[in-house]
Amino acid sequence: MDKCIIMMKRRVGLIMKINGDNHTHTVYSHGKNTIEDNVKKAVELGLEKVAITDHGSGHIFYGVDKRNWHKMRDEIDVLKKKYPQVEIVMGVEANIIGSDGSIDVDEEHLELFDVINAGFHYGVKPKRVRDFFSLYLLNFFGKILPFLKKRAMGANTKALVNAMERNHIHMITHPGAKVPVDMDRVAKKAQDKNVILEINAHHLHLDLDDLKKAMKYDVKFAINSDAHQSIHVGMVHKGIEIAQAAGLKAHRIVNGEED
Repeated sequence: MDKCIIMMKRRVGLIMKINGDNHTHTVYSHGKNTIEDNVKKAVELGLEKVAITDHGSGHIFYGVDKRNWHKMRDEIDVLKKKYPQVEIVMGVEANIIGSDGSIDVDEEHLELFDVINAGFHYGVKPKRVRDFFSLYLLNFFGKILPFLKKRAMGANTKALVNAMERNHIHMITHPGAKVPVDMDRVAKKAQDKNVILEINAHHLHLDLDDLKKAMKYDVKFAINSDAHQSIHVGMVHKGIEIAQAAGLKAHRIVNGEED
């Protein structure tokens, strides 16, 4: 892999550069490597930016221990001085925990984050008992019983739209990957609230069909690795392939440019 930057020939003969990775995980959630390992890989690749976005504490199995958020902030602040050649961002991949759009970020921790991203995940403790039924249980049976799929999609979409409405969200991670959503409604709200939609090179969502739907709206995109190991930081070629197939221009990708 070129150490200067990740690039790929587009059909029209241009070169698309991805100059930052806005979605990586570390040992603080379910990644395999340290924050510094991810930063060092970003430096090795010549990336301009790397974001540390471990899971919100509401995830039962691999959410960040609430006691570690301050520790992570301090660690990143030290690394910013040690590696001035790359912008290091502290974020969180918050989990949507309620139909009302609630996410698992406590008010007391908000000031620690440079960005708050949000998405659907399995294994999350719901805000209320009724949220367990309206979201998680409904999605489970929606995969088995076709007549419930549309209802599940409606509930998921409502929760995601509400999350953008009630929280200051920077980016929606892998929309459509875990649960089905109405991408037109999601993209319209993202447009209205200036929220980025992710093309996730690990989950392959946005997929081609949903990306084409989202492109109809005045919304920005990001192509990220969702790295769970430092060696995967910046590994976004599959995401670039999706963008290329959809005809997405680099100026609409916040971490992309044409050379």
